[in-house]
Amino acid sequence: MSGPVLDPSFSALPHRSLGDAALSRARELGATHADFRFERVRYQTVVARDGVLQSASDSEDLGFAVRVVHGGSWGFASGVVLTAEEAVRVAETAVAVARVAAEMTSAPVELADEPVYEDVTWVSSYRVNPFEVPVREKAALLVDWTNRLRAGAAVDHASAHLLQVHECKYYADLAGTRTTQQRVRLHPGFEAMGAGADTFDSMASIAPPVGRGWEYLDGGPDSWDWDDEIEQVPELLAEKLEAPSVEAGTYDLVIDPSNLWLTIHESIGHATELDRALGYEANYAGTSFATPDLLGTLQYGSPVMNVTGDRTVEHGLATIGYDDDGVATQQWDIVRDGVFVGYQLDRVMGAAMPSLNDGRSNGCAYADSPGHIPIQRMANVSLQPAPDGPSTDELVGRVERGLYIVGDKSWSIDMQRFNFQFTGQRFYKISDGELVGQVRDAAYQATTTEFWNSMEAVGGPDTWVLGGAFNCGKAQPGQVASVSHGCPTALFRDVRILNTTEEAGH
Repeated sequence: MSGPVLDPSFSALPHRSLGDAALSRARELGATHADFRFERVRYQTVVARDGVLQSASDSEDLGFAVRVVHGGSWGFASGVVLTAEEAVRVAETAVAVARVAAEMTSAPVELADEPVYEDVTWVSSYRVNPFEVPVREKAALLVDWTNRLRAGAAVDHASAHLLQVHECKYYADLAGTRTTQQRVRLHPGFEAMGAGADTFDSMASIAPPVGRGWEYLDGGPDSWDWDDEIEQVPELLAEKLEAPSVEAGTYDLVIDPSNLWLTIHESIGHATELDRALGYEANYAGTSFATPDLLGTLQYGSPVMNVTGDRTVEHGLATIGYDDDGVATQQWDIVRDGVFVGYQLDRVMGAAMPSLNDGRSNGCAYADSPGHIPIQRMANVSLQPAPDGPSTDELVGRVERGLYIVGDKSWSIDMQRFNFQFTGQRFYKISDGELVGQVRDAAYQATTTEFWNSMEAVGGPDTWVLGGAFNCGKAQPGQVASVSHGCPTALFRDVRILNTTEEAGH
């Protein structure tokens, strides 16, 4: 079977002629750098609850943007009218913005060097475009999921959702780079809710969002095992509702990838964005403790900790061929043998720290809309498995008194990405190397470096799962991006566990 190709309806749009008009005008006006970005992003959401279709929506974001460096300052403008005259007007507006900004710019904009890519195309890895599947088929699937979940005695209500994005993007700049790209991503899921004698709780799917197509839902070789999970969740919820409340204290933890990905996202992914570390970005939980003076010396975690940034991994939510600075995407080290060694960079950040990545960006610029300027965004940040590492059962077998944590839930982290607290969907008590049933009301608490230095072992490749977030927020005005985080099951020693019910109101 041949792979997916560019959507001909996007190829037929006048992005090349509009880009030529905008860039030509920016050059005439003296821009030292100019780039043109044309996007069509389709969104579709389907939601069902208790056997009924609750909502189905389609939307499309279509337009273009011009970004310039003029007089040492950035200028940006965007438009939605697809004519050459409008492209010229938008370029003129971007230059006018840069001229105003120049009066307030203390240091001129510098961009890291990047080779020219002449008319290249990239399409993400998927088999079936979900937008070609009838909405009625999607609705029927979600309704069926909720009906099957509600058949469980402990389930009072059930919901299911399917979020889908089809993104096409054309980029061109004055240097001569031209890229045309297309990617598909989706986030299916469900949640069962029920009440016990003295509590109300829920149990959701642990299926990660993915850079795949409809094949993730069709029951084939690339599909998540939805039937198996739907069969198990009502019983898991019933057990959780009857489970005893956890006893607060210090425990060894075996953490499943379905929970650990979120801890990676918050305590490593955001902490190693260079714009946060330099104080340029302080929205959405702040800056970062991982400042440049610690690079190469900070023992971020134990020697078994190896973390990469990667915008190339197959099916990753942040995977793309070329970023919104026109940079070819890459894979690189962030933590090596426990030591902090790298940041995530766009072209401005690459120029700000030329000692990193040979003075080059590692491809982390992204804008979520033609109406937004590109900002530095997170790569697929992943904890690597041990080549001959243990299985999850073997990790559990090493623990005398501990907890095995499955599934993410709530989280909290401070403005420096240092002090944090995470809950989970299921906490299983471990006694003498055996799982002995669920407990509830648990959260684990630590500092970033304390936690990752307590990691004694990581599982082998068979335990590694590519999880992730469909809606990571950053910047003002706010932008949303999707990002994956792969990790194996991992063992942590002597981590503080809180009883969330006892802590309530403190």
